[in-house]
Amino acid sequence: MPKVESWEKRVAWGVSLSLSIIVVATAFIRLRGIALFDEYLLLAIVIAVFPAAVLDYVDYRWRRSIDQHLPDLFRTIVQSERTGMTLPLAVEEASKRRYGPLTNELKRMVAHMSWGDSFEKALQSFGERVSTSLTRRSIPLVIEASRSGGQIEKVFEPLGKFVQSTLTAEKERQTQTRPYVAIVYVAFFVFLFTVIMLFKTFFVQMAELPMLQAALLSPEQARTLFFHMSVIQALFSGLVAGKMGEGTMSAGLKHSVVLLVAGYLALKFLM
Repeated sequence: MPKVESWEKRVAWGVSLSLSIIVVATAFIRLRGIALFDEYLLLAIVIAVFPAAVLDYVDYRWRRSIDQHLPDLFRTIVQSERTGMTLPLAVEEASKRRYGPLTNELKRMVAHMSWGDSFEKALQSFGERVSTSLTRRSIPLVIEASRSGGQIEKVFEPLGKFVQSTLTAEKERQTQTRPYVAIVYVAFFVFLFTVIMLFKTFFVQMAELPMLQAALLSPEQARTLFFHMSVIQALFSGLVAGKMGEGTMSAGLKHSVVLLVAGYLALKFLM
């Protein structure tokens, strides 16, 4: 997975929001008052959310891969230190191995040192580029260890264990919260089932009774209302699923897109 820069996310948001505004404006001009108008609004929401959801997922996979390879990197540095290498040489040796996306960042760090940057400055640049939660915690300790000298392995060995235990705890947390994410999906599909059955067994049949037509919503009005409710339910249920599953609201955008499309197809073909 490639790294997603913050400016790429801003550009994606800007382009997608611009396109969604164009779709909404077109719908207001040409389709206002027509049943197809709501479908264009849903299309605008998907256009606005989908690129950001994809980039957020790619960035999440990249950051997770970086963190997962940190314990292996620290073990390699400890082994190199025991053979008599200095810390910069140990990092250079580690950059020749495969650590997923972490390898490219290590090579850039080695290139900075070859251009004349100090190890500390190159390491700080590395931290600014990567900027995962574990690297932000680890780099200050590595810098202090390089300043103090002595037996570096006494710092890297417990640091590697700390990173590994943090990754294990995060994996356990995701395993424990996965059922709650599934509950969000189940609740949404139960909502869709209830809405469809209510529409078919109540609104459609009641519309055939002349005495109740004035007191109830027409089938078209009910269909529009349920469509709006499903869009709101899908959008916010996805955000809740992302918050519970991965800890951030932005991680829920992909869930929102899936639920929006599923809700649209269900209501389109079953109601």
